[in-house]
Amino acid sequence: MITESLMTSLRKLRLSGLAGTLDVRLQEAAGNRLNHAEFLELILADELLVRQDRLIARRIKQAGFRDAKSLEDFDFSFNPSVPKNTVYDLATCRFVQQGRDVLLIGPPGVGKSHLAQAIGHQAIRSGLTVRYRSIFDLVRDFLADEAFAGVDKVLNQYLKPDLLIIDDMGIKPLPRRSGEYFFEVIMRRYEVKSTVMTSNRPLEEWGKLIGDVPAATAILDRFLHHAEIITITGRSYRLKDRAKQDRERINGQEPGFQGKTNDKKTEKPKKKTKTVCQKQQK
Repeated sequence: MITESLMTSLRKLRLSGLAGTLDVRLQEAAGNRLNHAEFLELILADELLVRQDRLIARRIKQAGFRDAKSLEDFDFSFNPSVPKNTVYDLATCRFVQQGRDVLLIGPPGVGKSHLAQAIGHQAIRSGLTVRYRSIFDLVRDFLADEAFAGVDKVLNQYLKPDLLIIDDMGIKPLPRRSGEYFFEVIMRRYEVKSTVMTSNRPLEEWGKLIGDVPAATAILDRFLHHAEIITITGRSYRLKDRAKQDRERINGQEPGFQGKTNDKKTEKPKKKTKTVCQKQQK
């Protein structure tokens, strides 16, 4: 029997995982005749599992992902140019342990951000820390804190994570001085921590996008040195979904409706049969 004083002690020790399963584990120990060591190992495993789940949830929140993406949700058959084996190898996060980088490059809508965030989620589940930001958020963070002399604090937020994901490079030109901040981050992480970037513009155009050709050259020189470059071509996933919705509207269905159509087959009138009484009257 679990007493109130025992539960109070478990809460004070912050053993909520153990407290949540203790009653079941006591019954299991009695039914299977577990010895003290086996019982202790069982309840400690419950506590460790709960703490691990909380740590993952906390790190996912701290990472700042835009969406909750996974590799299981990615449709590799839609764009065959996506190297599935390479992506799943990256999901093991060996490249992070080796200090290598990754560049996902291709037109908008082909799944670059999905893959980058999915790899980030896998990294967290592997025990790593991750920070996800668009290139515009990165520049905005430095510009905002520069006015309050907090650049060093912001820089540390980009240098500390095991994996940094910088998304949306190439959507539009960056503000003035962006190249300085961008270069500082890449230079400090070079051969120390791993970075994943996505871009929908060719590398030759980065100098124009950043507004600083020397800075862009220096960034690419370091980043590409140990980088895995994945070039994705093909159609946009977003346009595919839009086309599907348009077809459903034309057919008179709500988007995503999977039910039967309203078409009904015309039924032939049933032939009337004479009753026994009608036959006898003839």
